[in-house]
Amino acid sequence: MAEKTTKSFILRVDAETMNAIEAWAADEFRSTNGQLQWIITEALRKAKRLPKKKKGSNNEQE
Repeated sequence: MAEKTTKSFILRVDAETMNAIEAWAADEFRSTNGQLQWIITEALRKAKRLPKKKKGSNNEQE
């Protein structure tokens, strides 16, 4: 089974934006990190920038 890798990076966000993200995350029952990952993934999906899925693989991505 292939191991899923993640990369860490520092993100600077103004306090007002961070408060909005934290509130949104709480509303969706996600962590702040999970909410940011979801926001980024949705933006990439809508822009058709996500990598194509390989047929026959057991990726859990949608």
